[in-house]
Amino acid sequence: MPITIIDIVARDIRFPTSLEADGSDAMNERPDYSAAYVTLVTDHPAGLAGHGLTFTSGRGNELCVAAIESLAPLLVGRTLEDIAADLGSFWSSLASAQQLRWVGPEKGVIHLATAALVNAVWDLYAKVEGKPLWKLLVDMRPEELVRAIPFRYISDFVSPSEALDMLRRLEPTRATREAQLLADGYPAYTTSSGWLGYDDDKIRRLCREGVAAGWTQFKLKVGRDRDDDIRRLRLVREEIGPERVLMVDANQVWDVDEAIDWMGDLAFARPRWIEEPTSPDDVLGHARIARAMEPLGIGVATGEHAQNRVLFKQFLQADAIAFCQVDACRLGGVNEVLAVLLMAAKARVPVCPHAGGVGLCEYVQHLAFFDYIAVSGSLDGRVVEYVDHLHEHFLDPVVVRDGRYCAPSAPGYSIEMKRASLVDYAYPDGPVWTKLLHP
Repeated sequence: MPITIIDIVARDIRFPTSLEADGSDAMNERPDYSAAYVTLVTDHPAGLAGHGLTFTSGRGNELCVAAIESLAPLLVGRTLEDIAADLGSFWSSLASAQQLRWVGPEKGVIHLATAALVNAVWDLYAKVEGKPLWKLLVDMRPEELVRAIPFRYISDFVSPSEALDMLRRLEPTRATREAQLLADGYPAYTTSSGWLGYDDDKIRRLCREGVAAGWTQFKLKVGRDRDDDIRRLRLVREEIGPERVLMVDANQVWDVDEAIDWMGDLAFARPRWIEEPTSPDDVLGHARIARAMEPLGIGVATGEHAQNRVLFKQFLQADAIAFCQVDACRLGGVNEVLAVLLMAAKARVPVCPHAGGVGLCEYVQHLAFFDYIAVSGSLDGRVVEYVDHLHEHFLDPVVVRDGRYCAPSAPGYSIEMKRASLVDYAYPDGPVWTKLLHP
């Protein structure tokens, strides 16, 4: 029996992470991790629903909710069977929606809203198939995957026929890599000890706890004060030792020349990469920084604010990044992420998804598993971000052991929130916010 989407509910959910400086960096001093959260209500007799979200840092979350509500009529009344039969056309119907496209196109608030809805549809699809999303994707034939991918604007870099060849090449050996990930998990790094608003004692404690928990890769936020960055990097190196991997993240705060100069002073700590050293739209600026970092043995990483596949195409064509950091809901959901995974594989640039936030770890574990099994076939240089925040609000939270993501097994995209969390953290009238805003 066809499953029809009969309603779409969008919620403004916010968590007061600013109270403890969780998520603080050089550009975002006091974020409140938030989600414009979507529920696809269906006529399924057991009440099966699709869930999705897009991440924000607080103010402006209401804009994403409004954009979701503007796009919702394009989905209400459609059946999952109709959508699944042509996933590429489904994606285009949202990303290129007449009139609404003008307020993008394929970027900004409207694209964030597109991601929430697209991801909710994939969540529903995976639940109906009884598979976690990564397994749903892995089990799809190369032809099905290619039909789901938006190739407009990127076919000069990766064509549909080339993508099909890439996927077919790895198809016979998918099972071997799947078994490996099920046994060993996927490598991860932690940002939990590196927020810029944490004092030295907290950083030391969290680094020691991380080492004890088996973490071998750590990331530190930098960019507000050069001398303080040098001091904090020395502190972290003291705690994690010389053999563990360290990355740094400036969150877009520098100009190009400033980034090159500043990183010259931080090179002593031997960071693997400098993340978001300048504007996320400045492809040529990233390329200049990348060339300057080569003699220092430091790669450039970016992507959490890369707004669509076209920008990633340019980063890859210009050799501007050594690490590709896809974001599950900055891009327009699963379909567009698939396009970037293929381009990165062609360019031989490892995909290291951006996580943190609220729900992003739950999301990107699926994308990383699929990338390794079906697209890249390699773990070289690949690692997924992890932060230890807000997982308790999800029905199927991430599981990390010894610094590695364990494969999710529950059907869906792991993004469904607990009903109590949706009630308590609703903004501005949920009990948590009522108490904070009106003490």
